[in-house]
Amino acid sequence: MNGAAAVIPIQPASRGCADAPVLKERGQREVFCGLTGIIWLHRKIQDAFFLVVGSRTCAHLIQSAAGVMIFAEPRFATAIIDERDLAGLADCNEELDRVVTRLLDRRPEIKLLFLVGSCPSEVIKLDLSRAAQRLSAQFNPAVRVLNYSGSGIETTFTQGEDACLASLVPSLPAPAAHAPAELMVVGTLADVVEDQFARLFQQLGIGLVRFFPPRQATQLPPVGPNTRFLLAQPFLADTALALEARGAQRLAAPYPLGVEGTTTWLQAAATAFGISAQTFAEVTAPARERASAALARQRTQLAGKRIFFFPDSQLEIPLARFLSRELGMALAEVGTPYLHRSHMAEELALLPEGTFLSEGQDVEKQLDRCRSAQPDIVVCGLGLANPLEAEGLTTKWAIELVFTPIQGYEQAADLAELFARPLVRRARLAVEMPVRTAVVAAGTQPEALPCS
Repeated sequence: MNGAAAVIPIQPASRGCADAPVLKERGQREVFCGLTGIIWLHRKIQDAFFLVVGSRTCAHLIQSAAGVMIFAEPRFATAIIDERDLAGLADCNEELDRVVTRLLDRRPEIKLLFLVGSCPSEVIKLDLSRAAQRLSAQFNPAVRVLNYSGSGIETTFTQGEDACLASLVPSLPAPAAHAPAELMVVGTLADVVEDQFARLFQQLGIGLVRFFPPRQATQLPPVGPNTRFLLAQPFLADTALALEARGAQRLAAPYPLGVEGTTTWLQAAATAFGISAQTFAEVTAPARERASAALARQRTQLAGKRIFFFPDSQLEIPLARFLSRELGMALAEVGTPYLHRSHMAEELALLPEGTFLSEGQDVEKQLDRCRSAQPDIVVCGLGLANPLEAEGLTTKWAIELVFTPIQGYEQAADLAELFARPLVRRARLAVEMPVRTAVVAAGTQPEALPCS
């Protein structure tokens, strides 16, 4: 195969939305809080424990959101602050020390303990940063204790991961003197996706590749001026800033969603490490061809359908690029909680020119725009999905796009199916419900309708 000819540079026909105006809203918003990130982070870092310091409400949230894991002993818990603590009748630091000591005695396998604030320190009346420093000194070197905020007052739900990883960056070791350049992939990925990327990087001939966060807290990757890093998730602004402060260099690229996004993401690493075009084409061609064929089947369901994004996870712009360019969907509005123009520059350039972009939220105004647009499918949080379904709109839960492995070639068709499935279900119901009504009117017993 002629590898140089096989790699087709992906170039937008115009500047896309690189300079497009953005509607900025600062009103009431509808989002999950950053505590939710614990659910996927505690699966990833297998010897870490997340101790939420907060109220009973926060305990109920994390218990409900992580209810699927009730049959296994989880690695998160809540140190509940009650009225007695808030009133200053108890020494919160003494109470926290007691809880942490009891926890580490019971769970000696813990190597990394995160104290996660559910509210700002002004609310919980406890400086978790100082508490973490004190406890880390007490239990060092067996256990490292760090802290970050998962407060919904301060963050959207994916920013919990950003705060967590940013708190870890100062603990990353420095590389050895004169160490060769290394690649770091930043952002929590499902283990199966991480393994797929590791194989591709190895086949490309890129040396040792580190993933951050690692699967074990004892395997923290080194970082320094010889580090080149790719963001696997678009919501890691603080983590990227902290890595750059350590001398690491970010490789600018779209995010690895779909065939196009994955190819250009891998290409950024290949270019930085001097991999030839022919090698790149030969290594990636089989996976690209499989993914493209799988996407062609999904395109028949999605082409021409209009989609509306409420701001939720910061995945909205990369998803919109994938759906519009690879599946032929039309973008009614692409809302995102926060638009980091530097990190999104390559994505914005690939969006269709004239795409309506919004940043932040005034939920009532955005609901009015959504009702006026009457899109075929709406991507939104759980709090909006049921009301919109009741109004006759088809929805997709935004949080499912964070919990599901969606990055890389092998997951491209699975990602497309997440959007096709609600539309297929709606179409099926539209056909079957009149039949059911007619059967009931005739006085006969209808057959059960399928749920999916």
